[in-house]
Amino acid sequence: MPEIIFNGPVGRIEGRYKQSTMPNAPVALILPPNPEQGGTMNNRMAYTLFQSFVKRGFSTLRFNYRGVGRSQGEFGQGVGELNDAAAALDWLQSINKTTSSVWVGGFSFGAWIGMQLLMRRPEIDSYISIAPPTSIYDFNFLAPCPNAGMIIQGDKDQVVEPETVEALVTKLREQRGYDGVDYRLIEGADHFFANHAPLVASHIDSFLYQTLSAQEAAA
Repeated sequence: MPEIIFNGPVGRIEGRYKQSTMPNAPVALILPPNPEQGGTMNNRMAYTLFQSFVKRGFSTLRFNYRGVGRSQGEFGQGVGELNDAAAALDWLQSINKTTSSVWVGGFSFGAWIGMQLLMRRPEIDSYISIAPPTSIYDFNFLAPCPNAGMIIQGDKDQVVEPETVEALVTKLREQRGYDGVDYRLIEGADHFFANHAPLVASHIDSFLYQTLSAQEAAA
C-alpha cells in the first residue's frame, strides 16, 4: 500500500492511501483508535474499515495521528487529533476534487474523532463508527447529527458499556428517524472484536452496498 506524507497542523503526517480507478469515486477517511493506548493506522479494525471501503471502489486514506509512527508532534488530548483528521480530509479532497461523496469511518477513539469531524464538515455524507466510546467521551455534540450512518458494537465490550452505545443510537434515531442509524450488535464480541473481524467486514460491506445502491437509484 503506497505510503504518503502530507502536512498537518504540527508537522508531517504519515498515511497509507489507495486511489480508486473509478471516475468521480467516493472518498473515505479512516480514523484509528487512541494513540495513548497504542492505536495506529494499522490497527485491525482500522485496517478492516480501510479494506472494506477500498473493496467498494472508494479512494481511501488511513493515517497516524501526531506523535505516532512517522507523524510529527505529540498527543493532543483529542483536540489535536481532530485537527489532524481535518488536515487529512483536506488532503484527501485536494486530490479528489470531483468526488461523488465523502465518508468517515472510525474505531473506538477514532469513532469519537470521526463523528466530531462530521459535525464540522458539511461535505461529509455518511459515517461508520465501530465501538464508539460513549461511556468514556461526551457525544452530546451530536445535536442533531446531520447524516445517517452505521454503528457496530460488541455485546461483550469490556471497555465501552454497550448500554451507553444503545442510548446514543436511540437518541440519533429520535433525531433522524429509525433509518438514521443502521445499528449492528455483534453477539460475543469484545471491544477489539477478537475473532469477529470477518463478521464486522461483512456488516460494513452490506451497509456500503445498500447505501451506495440507494444513492445510485436516486441519481
